[in-house]
Amino acid sequence: MEVPVRDEMTDELIADRLVMASAAFEGSEDIAAARRLARSFLTDLTTVHGVTVSDRALGMVQLVVSELVTNSRKYAPGPCLLTLEVVEGVVEVTVWDSEPCLPVAQAADPARVGQHGLEIVMALCRSFEMHREPVGKRIVAAVALADDPIGDEAGDRIC
Repeated sequence: MEVPVRDEMTDELIADRLVMASAAFEGSEDIAAARRLARSFLTDLTTVHGVTVSDRALGMVQLVVSELVTNSRKYAPGPCLLTLEVVEGVVEVTVWDSEPCLPVAQAADPARVGQHGLEIVMALCRSFEMHREPVGKRIVAAVALADDPIGDEAGDRIC
């Protein structure tokens, strides 16, 4: 999608540039590489495109990427595809894998150890969507780039 970026020569905003990154991952060691891609993508948004990315967003996007890629590697055969894209002030983290079953967040259980990743991702993100594809599924989680002035970490508006 498009993100307004500054033209270095004229210091004017340009809204026709596509800002995204993608990679395929196959092994569990690639989870750290997925986090590095997310960190590099967000750093480049600031240094190359002049887009403000809060420290909170930097950490949250890396966490979301880590959780979604980990689940994909754990439960789906074959590779997973990660795409990071800027859309209207948020980073959309999209993970596709070959497993058609959609994940389900488990009911709260203080005695349960582990398997809280999906709950955490859903709580942190501005939006969270799951879609079955002709092959596999696609999960899209959106994280706001800037901090919300009213302190709502997921960026939802309180009315």
